[in-house]
Amino acid sequence: FGYKRGAFTGAVQDKKGKLELADNGTLFLDEIGDMPQNLQSKLLRALQEKEFTPVGGHRQIKFNAHIIAATNRNLSKMVEEGRFREDLYYRLNVMEIKMPPLRERTGDIPILCNYFLGKFSAELNKPIRAITPEAVQKLESLHYPGNVRQLANILEYACILCTDGV
Repeated sequence: FGYKRGAFTGAVQDKKGKLELADNGTLFLDEIGDMPQNLQSKLLRALQEKEFTPVGGHRQIKFNAHIIAATNRNLSKMVEEGRFREDLYYRLNVMEIKMPPLRERTGDIPILCNYFLGKFSAELNKPIRAITPEAVQKLESLHYPGNVRQLANILEYACILCTDGV
């Protein structure tokens, strides 16, 4: 939600919040299922009213943004258990896109490998040209409890250790 200068110790200048920064665009809320309930109510109000007040502010700021929320949790179950606000769930759940875990879509692994190799090759300034078919086959056999982030971590580690470009 941002804050105004002087709102608290260390607030030496105004800072725009994510909603304000996303005005006329899209805001991605990652791991929405981890959001504390007190913040859920504030987010719900902001989404319903399309306005919010920054910490230490006195006037409402209007915004217009598309909201995309992601989680690896079962939000409908969390609603049943009282751990996620039902009204926020329905406010966010206009269109649900279920993404199966990586272990259920191993055909994506070669594509993701190429993407991450290019990314880490550039970041590490290392000319990595390819990944061996054997390495891809090994990666396709893993379970991935950490999903795509785990695959990315494995490939970043491999890129760091890579000395011959493959």
